[in-house]
Amino acid sequence: MSAPAPSPLAIADAEPLPRQEEVLSETALAFLAELHRRFTPRRDELLARRAERRAEIARTSTLDFLPETAAIRADDSWKVAPAPPALEDRRVEITGPTDRKMTINALNSGARVWLADFEDASAPTWENVVTGQLNLIDAYTRSIDFTDERTGKTYALRPDEELATVVMRPRGWHLDERHLTDADGTPVPGALVDFGLYFFHNAQRLLDLGKGPYFYLPKTESHLEARLWNDVFVFAQDHLGIPQGTVRATVLIETITAAYEMEEILYELRDHASGLNAGRWDYLFSIVKNFRDGGPKFVLPDRNAVTMTAPFMRAYTELLVRTCHKRGAHAIGGMAAFIPSRRDEEVNKVAFEKVKADKDREANDGFDGSWVAHPDLVPIAMESFDRVLGDRPNQKDRLREDVDVKAEDLIAIDSLDASPTYAGLVNAVQVGIRYIEAWLRGLGAVAIFNLMEDAATAEISRSQIWQWINAGVVLDNGERVTAELARKVAAEELANIRAETGEEAFAAGNWQQAHDLLLKVALDEDYADFLTLPAYEQLKG
Repeated sequence: MSAPAPSPLAIADAEPLPRQEEVLSETALAFLAELHRRFTPRRDELLARRAERRAEIARTSTLDFLPETAAIRADDSWKVAPAPPALEDRRVEITGPTDRKMTINALNSGARVWLADFEDASAPTWENVVTGQLNLIDAYTRSIDFTDERTGKTYALRPDEELATVVMRPRGWHLDERHLTDADGTPVPGALVDFGLYFFHNAQRLLDLGKGPYFYLPKTESHLEARLWNDVFVFAQDHLGIPQGTVRATVLIETITAAYEMEEILYELRDHASGLNAGRWDYLFSIVKNFRDGGPKFVLPDRNAVTMTAPFMRAYTELLVRTCHKRGAHAIGGMAAFIPSRRDEEVNKVAFEKVKADKDREANDGFDGSWVAHPDLVPIAMESFDRVLGDRPNQKDRLREDVDVKAEDLIAIDSLDASPTYAGLVNAVQVGIRYIEAWLRGLGAVAIFNLMEDAATAEISRSQIWQWINAGVVLDNGERVTAELARKVAAEELANIRAETGEEAFAAGNWQQAHDLLLKVALDEDYADFLTLPAYEQLKG
């Protein structure tokens, strides 16, 4: 007996958008409904498993490689599927949301890959979710252009052979899409909405263009979550008549638990895997979240003091390169988030030197590529990788067998010689308020103090405030971090923003709301798993 037809999904509490029927067709919604019916129950089980694992970490204050998967790690015979031609050379990748201007600029940027982001660089308003999908469809059909109303400048795509390959990032498993619900009123997971709409509309189109549906998988916490994604891919390809193995996924190792399961994650996705990526801010946020009650040895200093050369971060990145190359996968490095100043060349000079040093280190360590947040950084990163790679598309043959990372090395937070400072507390409050305010306006990628910030930045900011208060940290000026001190700094920042923007602009923004939300997630005794969960409840549209 065949399975019953999936219940149609309802579009809930959303104003109609121009051209939405091109994305939300009956057949596309039926595909999403089937994904939801088949996979949401397992998603729910895996989210419950996260909470159980976190409770175990709270009890033991440690992590280790999994004994039950030791055979997978010990078996040298398996490899991931060979990379398709469009993903062989990933030496520079640019990241950004899928608004119309960014879509054109990213594809034209000269980077080999564009991470088209429906996750941390995109606030999930219904308009952003739907029009982001439309913009990608329009890009693949070359029917996209953009004129800036303010400057009158027009943007259009370069020839196909000059465009970046798109790797799309859907939302993480923890987020729902409240505007799409089933017959019971249950929302569809945002990850299935983003993946499903993109795959449904573009998989065959991308194959016709000589590429394929490629994905970045965020916030993965275990190999079982990777297994769920693999099952989604297998079903989606079969359901739409796309050849098995067409999908390729790069997994962000941006949680501390996933760092202990890198090989298992690649194994679960091996027919669809193309690499792993080292994501810095979310990784630090995950360490704080999981070890937040583990005492002084797990207290992180100011976020900007935790560079990729910190011993526990070196352990993480070197293990990632070794793991990827052992299994034939790409190792992709972290983000250069600097935004060039149009007014201060000295600021640019100093920042460009830091970006160059960071990308030189990654290329020399064996990474096959790396991320930048701005087109002006593409040539800098390209030069670093060109110098190491030359004409080779990657350096997967560099096995890094010299690397030997022990379980304790990954959580040796106290190996870093740095302490929290008052300036670090102020910066966390400043960035937290400014980012959340923009997010509540529907902007997920925000330039703050010459850095491109996304949701991961706000997560580490509020998590550090929470951790420092609960650990009773004493700052470099002798002050103990308390809820009262955090409120005082936040009030001062709100006053500074009011003076900076003027009364009219301040009143028109979401500044008080952002201030209150930051303090809620930073001061509440019950630590919220993700800032974006309470923030989504306040997001209009």
